[in-house]
Amino acid sequence: MSDKALEDEVRAALATVQLPGGAPLAGYAGMSDIIITKGAIAFAITIAPGLEASFAPVRDQAQAAVSKIAGERKVMISITSDRQQAQKATAAPRQPGPPPKEPVKGIKSIIAIASGKGGVGKSTTAVNFALALQAKGQKVGILDADIYGPSMPKLLGLEGKPAMRDDGIFTPHEAYGLKVMSIGSMLEGDQAVVWRGPMATSALRQLLRETDWGDIDTLVVDLPPGTGDVHISLVQSVPLTGAIIVSTPQDLALIDAKKAIDMFARTKVTILGIVENMSYFLCPSCGTRSDIFGSGGAQETAKKLGVPFLGAIPLHMDIRERSDAGTPIVATAPDSAEAKAFMDIAEVVG
Repeated sequence: MSDKALEDEVRAALATVQLPGGAPLAGYAGMSDIIITKGAIAFAITIAPGLEASFAPVRDQAQAAVSKIAGERKVMISITSDRQQAQKATAAPRQPGPPPKEPVKGIKSIIAIASGKGGVGKSTTAVNFALALQAKGQKVGILDADIYGPSMPKLLGLEGKPAMRDDGIFTPHEAYGLKVMSIGSMLEGDQAVVWRGPMATSALRQLLRETDWGDIDTLVVDLPPGTGDVHISLVQSVPLTGAIIVSTPQDLALIDAKKAIDMFARTKVTILGIVENMSYFLCPSCGTRSDIFGSGGAQETAKKLGVPFLGAIPLHMDIRERSDAGTPIVATAPDSAEAKAFMDIAEVVG
């Protein structure tokens, strides 16, 4: 069945779901486009503030209706407010301030890897940092929270979509001993994720909380660049051990890295430190060092801001080639100087 034909069937199923007042959900102006991928059917329902409790049954009925025709696809339906928090609000008086953060079952520690700017090697750093923690004896998972630009399937050589239990809970991929979840595993080839903020944050919540992580010591979360909806959703919903900021030495990258640090400071998340990626280049022929993106910028920024400097990662062809091949350097060349740079960072963080 084509994606268009399946979308038509979904809309027909939603025509049987009634909104408060009796109108069909299929014609509701607040319903987003329906996104069809090889692993998921997803859409969002936008509602006015205060209607969360009224629309929670609508979401449940829509979930049931679409699930009947979804086959093996995961059905991902979001409303703009968290359903569980809305249910809690009806059971107890609302207290001032944000809702309490809830730990994720089976996960002892969550570390976010962030950057204010794209293209600084954040995802490569996240993967190799996770593998370095594992080499230290930890049980580690990695969540690809870069919803619009997921990199984990490429970096870890993942193929196919994750398995899903009968109760709708994902079984994560496993690669090099890591448990891995990424929206990228549910997309077709070069398919883009064209979602507004509520859909992206809903996808994050489902990947995080509707995955059977088992018992792991640390979940490494690879965040998207910037300081947007996904970042805010994560820091407000789960207790973070802290965040690691990745930057290159150049001033242009450090400007945005400082903004990422400011965001975490404002949301009271501990900054575990700054990593300077692509710090320098050693010529493989002559051994001459070239500071292509400048020198020491991240270390100097860490000093000025009073946060730890965790270490420098060289710009090295072997890191790039192994990343492109889905064979990360810490897993496949653990004795190399480049892998040791990541191991040293894991040693500092613990």
